Amino acid sequence: MISTAEPPLSNQLLIDHLGSQDDKGLLRFMTCGSVDDGKSTLIGRLLYDANLIYEEHLANAVEDMRRLGVAGDTIDFALLIDGLQAEREQGITIDVAYRSFTTAKRRFIVADTPGHEQYMRNMASGASNSDLAIILIDARKGILPQTRRHTFVASLLGIRHLIIAVNKMDLVEWDHRIFNCIVSDFLSFASRFDFSSLQAIPMCARSGDNIFIPSPIMPWYQGPTLIEHLETIDVSSELESKPFRFQVQWVNRPNSDFRGFSGTVASGTVRVGEKLVVAGSGRGTKVKSIVTYDGDLSVAVAGQAVTLTLEDEIDVSRGDVLCPSAERVEVTDRFQARLIWMNEEPLVPGRRLLIKLGTRTAACSVTDICCKIDVNTFTELAASSLQLNEMAVVHLKVREPLACESYNINRAMGGFIVIDPVANLTLGAGIIEHGLWHHNHVHPQALTVSKETRATIKGQKPMVVWFTGLSGAGKSTIANAVEKKLVALGKHTYLLDGDNIRQGLSSDLGFTDSDRIENIRRVAEVSRLLVDAGIIALVSFISPFRSERQLARELLAEDEFAEIYVATPLSVAEARDTKGLYARARRGEIKNFTGIDSPYEVPESPELSLDTTTHSAEQLANVVVELILERCH
Repeated sequence: MISTAEPPLSNQLLIDHLGSQDDKGLLRFMTCGSVDDGKSTLIGRLLYDANLIYEEHLANAVEDMRRLGVAGDTIDFALLIDGLQAEREQGITIDVAYRSFTTAKRRFIVADTPGHEQYMRNMASGASNSDLAIILIDARKGILPQTRRHTFVASLLGIRHLIIAVNKMDLVEWDHRIFNCIVSDFLSFASRFDFSSLQAIPMCARSGDNIFIPSPIMPWYQGPTLIEHLETIDVSSELESKPFRFQVQWVNRPNSDFRGFSGTVASGTVRVGEKLVVAGSGRGTKVKSIVTYDGDLSVAVAGQAVTLTLEDEIDVSRGDVLCPSAERVEVTDRFQARLIWMNEEPLVPGRRLLIKLGTRTAACSVTDICCKIDVNTFTELAASSLQLNEMAVVHLKVREPLACESYNINRAMGGFIVIDPVANLTLGAGIIEHGLWHHNHVHPQALTVSKETRATIKGQKPMVVWFTGLSGAGKSTIANAVEKKLVALGKHTYLLDGDNIRQGLSSDLGFTDSDRIENIRRVAEVSRLLVDAGIIALVSFISPFRSERQLARELLAEDEFAEIYVATPLSVAEARDTKGLYARARRGEIKNFTGIDSPYEVPESPELSLDTTTHSAEQLANVVVELILERCH
C-alpha cells in the first residue's frame, strides 16, 4: 500500500489526469472528539489505505516510534499526522492539521482538530471550514464532556452531517452491546441539535477495521464503511437555489478600458443582462459580462470565482455585496450573534474591536452579552464578560452598516471574526443569527439647522479637547484653567469632568473594565452632541484604555478631536493624593483603581503631552489654548 515514484506523465496525460480530478466532488470534513480518541490515527490510516504515504515519510514515522519508545509491531499512524514536536512528545494534537486525499469517487480535505479543552478555538477554526464532522468516541470511555462540547460547536458553526465513529472496538472485545449503548446515549443528547444526518460506525483505526473494507470481526454491523459513507453522502447546501449574493473582493482595473469586480459567488445564480443592486446604497445596474481566466460566461453559479462588469459606472468597492433588487440582502449595523472568544484577555462589552465579515472590515463593539452558553449542559447563564474558549449570545454594534444574512441560511454571509484593532490578532469567531430589527427601523431625523450654522453663529470652530491621565495628574486643574481663558476670549465652552458625570449620567456604573468602557462611550456620545451644537467641549477623564479614546476620536472629524496627555508619573500623582484615593487603593479598600490594580494605557500619538512636573497648570493651559486657537483658523 506504499506509494512509489512513477514515470513522468506526458503533458496531455497530465492534463487529462488533472481534468478527471476536477470532475470529482470535494468534501471538506473534520475529525474531533476527546483527547486520545484516535483522531490523528484515523486520518493517518485513511492516507495509508489510500496509498498516499511515501516510503520516506513512513520510514520517518517508524524512526519516531523508536525514538519515542512506542511499542508494538503496527505502525503508529498518528505520527504521520502530528507534525508539531510538542504534539509528538505529548501524544496529543495541538494545531489544526489539514490533509487532502482522493479516492476513485471523491476528493477530500480533512482537518485534524485538537481534542483538549485548551485548544477549543483551534477546533472551532476547523469546524468553520467543514461540511461534515467525524466525532470519535473511545469505546472504553463512552461519551465524555469534550465529546459533547465538540458536537455542540459543530452544530453551532453550521455543520449538518455527523459520523459517530466508535473507535478502539478491539479494546472492548468487539462487543456490539457497548457500541449500541454508546450510539443510543449519543443520539439522546444530540437530538436537540439540527443535524441532517447521523451515521454511527464501529471501527478500529489502528487496524483499519471498517475504514476502507468491512471488518470480518464485526459481522453484526451491516452499515457502510467510513470511506463508503464519505464517498456517497450528499452535503450539498442548495446554495445555487438561494438568492444571488456576490461579495466584491477586488476592484479589477488593469487599464482605463476595463473595470470589473472580482470575487466568489456566495450563493445563487447570475446571468449576463440581469439587474443587480449594491446592497448598501441600493444603486442599480445590469451585468454586462461575466469574465473568468478561461473566457467569458453567460451564467455563473455559487462557488465560482468570477469578475463581473457592469453596464453603469456606479460606486462599488471592496466589501460591497451585489444582489437582486427584489431579493436584497439585509443591511444592518446591529445584529445578534453567537460568539466564541479565543483570547486570554476577557471580552467586556463596549471595547472597540474590528469585525471581518466576508470581504468587509469595520469597527465594532459588543454592546451586550445576552447569555453565556455552558458547553457541558448547554444551559444559558448570565455573564458580564467572556473568558477564553467561552461561548455566548451577544449583540454587536458596527460603526457602518454591513450586508449580512443568518449563518444558517448562508455561511459566507453570516460567519465573521473579530480582531484586535491595535495588535491585529484574531480575538474570536462568530455566526450571525439575525439583525436587531428594532434598530433597523430607526432612521436619523433630518434637521434644518446644521452644525456649521450653529458654529458660525458662535464664531468658533467646535471641537473636543480630551484630557487623559492618571488620577491626580492635574487634568481637571488644567481643563478648568483652559475653559476660563477661552470664556475670557468669548468662546462657547462646556467642561465634562469625570467626577461630575459620575453624579448623574453614569451614576449607575461601577469601576470594572466593562463599566469604565461604557462610561467613556457615553461621554464620547455627549461630546459629539456638544460639537454638533457648535461648542468647544473640554473632557477631563482618566479614560485608561486606548481603544475607547480612539472610539471617541472616530465619532468626530479629523480636526475636531485633540487628545491631551497629562503625563504625570504615578509616584507624583500618588504623592499629591488630595482625596486619599491611592492610599485606600493600596489598602485594598478601592478595587480596580487605575495605576494600582487596573492598567493605564499611555497615549501613543497625542496632540499634546503635558509635563506637570516641570510646568505649572497655568503655563500648560496656555499651551492648550494656543492649540485650540490654531484649530480655529
